[in-house]
Amino acid sequence: MVNLIGTYECKVDAKGRLMVPAAMKKQLLPVLQDGFVLKRSVFEPCLELYPMEQWNNVMKRVGKLNPFKRQNNNFIRKFTAGVKVVEVDSNGRLLIPKDLIGFAGIEKEIVFSASVNNIIEIWDKQKYESAIDGGEDFAELTETVMGNFGEDELS
Repeated sequence: MVNLIGTYECKVDAKGRLMVPAAMKKQLLPVLQDGFVLKRSVFEPCLELYPMEQWNNVMKRVGKLNPFKRQNNNFIRKFTAGVKVVEVDSNGRLLIPKDLIGFAGIEKEIVFSASVNNIIEIWDKQKYESAIDGGEDFAELTETVMGNFGEDELS
């Protein structure tokens, strides 16, 4: 499995194609031939690009849910809504389907950002900058999320 790092800006053309940034493509070489799954993000107005192996791991967990519970069934339906299998073509381009472009509000400039668990987020550039710059205070968020990190090891 790869360990993806970095945030890259690029452009999407009128057909929804983007050139995968060279530095990211280099990191993706070990998984490029397996393809990817592109889906709507659960929490943000962006897309998530999963290497196929990572997607299969997520779906193993989802597949353990009891589909005869309404809440589970609703989650599965919403989680997999709009999911598309995509590939990077021989020219290094990735086609984003129109419905997913609409969901993420992607215009022309995008941000390609490595996230946790080797998932790549694809954002409209302005929405990405608003998400990073706006909202809650990052120092406060860091303290809340990471403030107790390691304390359990001291006990």
